[in-house]
Amino acid sequence: GIGTYILFQETYNKANYEELHPTGPKKDYAYHTEAMDRAMQGGIDDVGIGVLFGLETYRYDFIGLLMHAEHLEATYGVGPHTISVPRLCMADDIDTADFKNCVPDDIFYRIVAIIRIAVPYTGMIISTRESAKSREKVLELGISQISGGSRTSVGGYVTEESEEENSAQFDLSDRRTLDEIVGWLLELGYIPSFCTACYREGRTGDRFMKLCKNMQILNCCHPNALMTLTEFLVDYASEETKKIGFELIEKELQKVPNPKAREIAIQNVKDIKASNRRDFRF
Repeated sequence: GIGTYILFQETYNKANYEELHPTGPKKDYAYHTEAMDRAMQGGIDDVGIGVLFGLETYRYDFIGLLMHAEHLEATYGVGPHTISVPRLCMADDIDTADFKNCVPDDIFYRIVAIIRIAVPYTGMIISTRESAKSREKVLELGISQISGGSRTSVGGYVTEESEEENSAQFDLSDRRTLDEIVGWLLELGYIPSFCTACYREGRTGDRFMKLCKNMQILNCCHPNALMTLTEFLVDYASEETKKIGFELIEKELQKVPNPKAREIAIQNVKDIKASNRRDFRF
């Protein structure tokens, strides 16, 4: 089934939206804007929102984003599970100089920080269109999900395109492999998590938010992150990444809040290292 239903608004300015979407299935502003309401009413209780900063003044779309989150919380008792913060970047047929509302780094960092303060329970996503330097900065400010080894071209994960056949949606600024991204995060002291347990255990919507807002989710997220990281290290990581990762895991296991969960997580990590057993989760 669906984990999180994600749909970007692009811009909340109706006139600007309609100018940018003159035809096609996205041209109806009201229908597009109300998509999350229909998703919630249809039983999808985890949704993700976002705008493309640079299409409209950042103040307008920033406020629109927060008002959308507030509406979902007030109407359905559950705010967005994720908020994405892409900004307009160079692409094959896009020159950012043609867009007067492009967002500079200092403003972009403030946007990330204020969203994190305003919606503390929501995961925040940033893509590889941002540089490594920019991604490191926003991790400090509240970003909780990043991608690695991404391709934005049609079928890009199957066949790498030549420059002449470039169909990429936008140019990547961070081209590091997944192993390099994981190693970088570990060196910064973060715990890269590959966990999908909440979706699979039915902890979505109000059930997830309740645990998140009272911080009980730490008893699931922390050990799950460490166990899924162990799986990645054993199965896919370079020797250098393994060394840094296993050292961090040993330290972090001692910080799992619940004693029983800590004991189980320690044993599960041992089992992952010693056998082909996988897919442990709380």
